[in-house]
Amino acid sequence: MNEAGSAPRVMVLVVAAGKGVRAGAGRPKQYRSVAGKPLLSLTMGRFLSHEAVTGVCAVINPVDEAYYQEALADFSCHPKLLPWAVGGAQRQESVRAGLEHLADYEPDIVLIHDGVRPFVNPQLVTRLISAASATQAAGAIAALRVVDTIKREDGTGHIAETIDRTELWRAQTPQAFKFDAILAAHRDAKHAKLTDDAAIAEAAGLRVRLIEGDAENIKITTPEDFTLADRLSRPTDPSQQDIRHSSTSDMRVGFGYDVHRFGEGDHVILCGVSIAHGRGLAGHSDADVALHALTDALLGAAGAGDIGHHFPPSDDQWRGAASHIFVEHAVKLIETRNGRINNVDVTIICERPRIAPHRDAMIAAVASLLKIPIAQVNIKATTTEKLGFTGREEGIAAQAVATVRFD
Repeated sequence: MNEAGSAPRVMVLVVAAGKGVRAGAGRPKQYRSVAGKPLLSLTMGRFLSHEAVTGVCAVINPVDEAYYQEALADFSCHPKLLPWAVGGAQRQESVRAGLEHLADYEPDIVLIHDGVRPFVNPQLVTRLISAASATQAAGAIAALRVVDTIKREDGTGHIAETIDRTELWRAQTPQAFKFDAILAAHRDAKHAKLTDDAAIAEAAGLRVRLIEGDAENIKITTPEDFTLADRLSRPTDPSQQDIRHSSTSDMRVGFGYDVHRFGEGDHVILCGVSIAHGRGLAGHSDADVALHALTDALLGAAGAGDIGHHFPPSDDQWRGAASHIFVEHAVKLIETRNGRINNVDVTIICERPRIAPHRDAMIAAVASLLKIPIAQVNIKATTTEKLGFTGREEGIAAQAVATVRFD
């Protein structure tokens, strides 16, 4: 490592030697275009622009050199772009070859990243570098908590058991390590089929931290993933948007707000997720204040009244009803009017319970209800600094904004 007090020398190894056959389209997927730019170029650019990164190296298949040179043409003179390394037949071989290639540059920290994850954000990179630099761990990886119920099959297509997901995470990249430690682990690796560098580190007895990843940090694997990647890459400047959208589509915005007071109970339901709490929320249905606000936002964008109009609280058939029914109704109504939900933003206002530990589960639940990618769902929470009824913990409020495009 560098002298105490100095910044570590950080290198990034981008693994891009695969054939990418599942994505189709004639060339390896890392060289296909997303929003007019080669996928590998988008990925490499994220790291080349990061102020803490010293150098970036791609591991490629030599037969794809022409594709590589074309993809990185915009960065050919970038001072941080290092010569490419020759990959192997398996991912582990490619990573080891890349690490050996980087050894001459004497890095302190190395981040190993899939070449087909183009949406890694700089804040995540910074957190991983910091965690890997800590003395108590050999490395740190980006990961997301598992929010779906996990089943194990018995080999005949039937459920053998339900797996406890409490301690389960889904690994992403980047995976950051002290360079000497991960190079030694790869040199000693006896399991070439391991596709996860953290697994190789674990096999070597190294301690690796889990760092909360990012739902938008998707891996492009299938043709459908490219469709999602194109959406995520659309420019936010309206002047750069495809003119067809402005001339043939009508974008509308809806706003929703709802409040429920606390009552008896041992949990609350927010965005369809049950959260243990000392009190429940009182309401005619399941009192999911967040989904109620979201329903009103969707109905507002569609110009279709409000939730009370469609589901009157005076109607006993909705007593205790799950609020996903209301959202699904709004979604179907939008579909019948040739509408497409573009994105939603939900804010939950309360002192307690804490929302952050459940945010990923909420996003996944809402995205499923709306039939849109999780990248188009944002859920956040705030307090009122102990002021008002939410500050006195008398209840929870929520507000939501939805944008819907009508053709």
